[in-house]
Amino acid sequence: QAQLAESGGGLVQAGDSLRLSCAASGRTFNLDTLGWFRQAPGKEREFVAAIRWVRGTPYYTDSVEDRFIISREYAKNLLYLQMNNLKPEDTAVYYCAASGSVGSWLRSRVNGYEYWGQGTQVTVSS
Repeated sequence: QAQLAESGGGLVQAGDSLRLSCAASGRTFNLDTLGWFRQAPGKEREFVAAIRWVRGTPYYTDSVEDRFIISREYAKNLLYLQMNNLKPEDTAVYYCAASGSVGSWLRSRVNGYEYWGQGTQVTVSS
């Protein structure tokens, strides 16, 4: 079992930046991919970005690819999401997720990940 804990959310204005962190603990040695998802009120949880834990290869959803950067400190079991030029539509609870093995066709799907954090709220005011 791996445990995930997010931090770094908050209230910001449109155009601001924010960095989310996710600390992984427990059985992290066999993790394959870590990702960020978000869920706005009344909407389904959606994929934001993912990264291959060992190789560091990033993947993004189109709406954030030129604004967000996913990264990790492998030796410290830390995952980050640097969010720049935030927009009100980025407002959501952001979740860290991890998988021991996920194929490319599931990388952007909620059911591709076994482990989830509790989430951190990001609110962007206009």
